Amino acid sequence: MSNVKVLPLLEPDVVACCPPLNERPMSADEAEAAAKMFKALGDPVRLRLFSAVASHEGGEACVCDISDVGVSQPTVSHHLKKLKAAGLLSSERRGTWVYYRVQPAVLAAMSALLAGTAKEAV
Repeated sequence: MSNVKVLPLLEPDVVACCPPLNERPMSADEAEAAAKMFKALGDPVRLRLFSAVASHEGGEACVCDISDVGVSQPTVSHHLKKLKAAGLLSSERRGTWVYYRVQPAVLAAMSALLAGTAKEAV
């Protein structure tokens, strides 16, 4: 039994932030949007938290399930706040716990941005 989940690369109503890197030079606005996304993921703890949410069963994760990343709980909260501010995660409070979900367009935008480059590397 495999735990591999196939995620759709593009949803019908999703518009990527930027063209693939090898399609044409980015505009200033496109570069700003991409840099914001990559800057938020540039920290190893934030990348681990983002990965934990994205790969969690059901597509969302309670903060209680993803806080074991080697830093204190206040630091986890700080990093989750940064990911939300960058538009990568959304959250919902349920009772005493907060549940996080990857914004639907994020994985599609990252995939579209890097798709052309990945094809050439093969």
